[in-house]
Amino acid sequence: MKIVVTGKGGQVVTSLIEAAASMPDIQLVAVGRPDFDLADTASIRQVILDAKPDIVVSAAAYTAVDRAEDERNLAYAINVAGAAAVAEVAATLHVPIIHLSTNYVFSGDAPYPYDEEDEAEPKTVYGYTKLRGERAVASLNPRHIILRTSWLYSPFGHNFVRTMLRIAAERQRIAVVSDQWGNPTSALDLADAILLVATHPIRHHTGIFHVAGTGETNWSGFARYIFEVSRAHGGPFAEVQEIASADYRTRAKRPSNSCLSTDKFDRIFGWRAPIWQSSVVPVVRRIINADYPRFRPKARGKRKA
Repeated sequence: MKIVVTGKGGQVVTSLIEAAASMPDIQLVAVGRPDFDLADTASIRQVILDAKPDIVVSAAAYTAVDRAEDERNLAYAINVAGAAAVAEVAATLHVPIIHLSTNYVFSGDAPYPYDEEDEAEPKTVYGYTKLRGERAVASLNPRHIILRTSWLYSPFGHNFVRTMLRIAAERQRIAVVSDQWGNPTSALDLADAILLVATHPIRHHTGIFHVAGTGETNWSGFARYIFEVSRAHGGPFAEVQEIASADYRTRAKRPSNSCLSTDKFDRIFGWRAPIWQSSVVPVVRRIINADYPRFRPKARGKRKA
């Protein structure tokens, strides 16, 4: 099976390449700039047609949540028009598409984990463009599976885990928001879910599914666990100071509730992501080994136990 995935260098694509390397029946081809540009529909069509895939994974996107508030046209061009072009060319080839989306399509105001039937009501430009992209993909390719996820992290690229460890290597105390909740999701786990869908006997099943880490926490709890794991493996750690969202202003409003129910995916595909804490451990370990191999907390002076 030949899988074409859009994007190069992102944490999902890098995780997919790593996971597919151990699957001899999978040929995974990542396409990205300069040859493939989601803002250039002509390049999208040509590159995918030339690749002749058996399935397309639409992973590339505009993900700068705050910047999107000021770059609406670019976010729309990539997340809506670009996603539509990918879906359309896949339909031309009569192959299915797996399109990645986000919890930002929801308002974040619900007091429970969102399921696939809950009303989408984005409050940010990023969320709005991702929702429009979902709808474009569904309308243009009848063989579509849309996977929404939340709080994505990995050993690669820019994400919360890497940011926390970088800051902890420089300071002893970090202020982290405590009134936003979600499911931390390892891109390594998401890659496993994507490949499961791609190779599953019922991969032609269509619709929207949620894939996210099992269990919930807030950002400060997530940070504390990252530092607990890092400290146990000789990496950087810091004290976490809980603050409210009102004390940490961002250009785009973050959802208070990013939690997703993954029962539907489990029911259809028989797979559920691991408990989020267990997935954090190998990611933190890999980051420490790559970026902080000689880091020793004692070098920073006395620390509280």
